[in-house]
Amino acid sequence: MIGCFSELRYKEVIDIHSGCRLGYVCDAELDHAEGRILSLITPGRSRLFGLLGREDDYVLPWSCIARIGGDIILIDVKEELPRRKRPRKSIPGF
Repeated sequence: MIGCFSELRYKEVIDIHSGCRLGYVCDAELDHAEGRILSLITPGRSRLFGLLGREDDYVLPWSCIARIGGDIILIDVKEELPRRKRPRKSIPGF
């Protein structure tokens, strides 16, 4: 199956052990020296319908990806997923 990197943004990530939906891919970490993907990143869950912000993002190492299908990405994670705080965007003039 041949696909584009941009198509990953439209695939939902699901943990095969718990059945938990982690959301859609929003970003990726790349190794420019070797030319490969290190991890995919999904946004954390929103708190109180997004009014209180979001939890930390999930960082999904490429090694934990079990299968990439047409609509979903299945991950096989045995331990706690690493999290990362999303950098805040600064608004000029505020």
